[in-house]
Amino acid sequence: MAHTKAGGSTRQKGNRRGKRLGVKVFGSQKVISGNILIRQKGSTVKAGKGVRMGHDFTLYSVREGVLKFIRRQGRKFLTVE
Repeated sequence: MAHTKAGGSTRQKGNRRGKRLGVKVFGSQKVISGNILIRQKGSTVKAGKGVRMGHDFTLYSVREGVLKFIRRQGRKFLTVE
């Protein structure tokens, strides 16, 4: 038996669905125009050549090619070549 009342909210908030974030297509895989490549919160990975960023920071392909992850100036970029 607890001797003190619970501080803060006592409602259960742990049973929520995941947001399905993450990498959807990995490096050196073929992509076509319109493929979603990464869903992310914030711009942790930047858009390079052949890639655009949506309003919710989703990276998607704008042309066909092979996906490449590049590190430049301490930042991660995603390009389609």
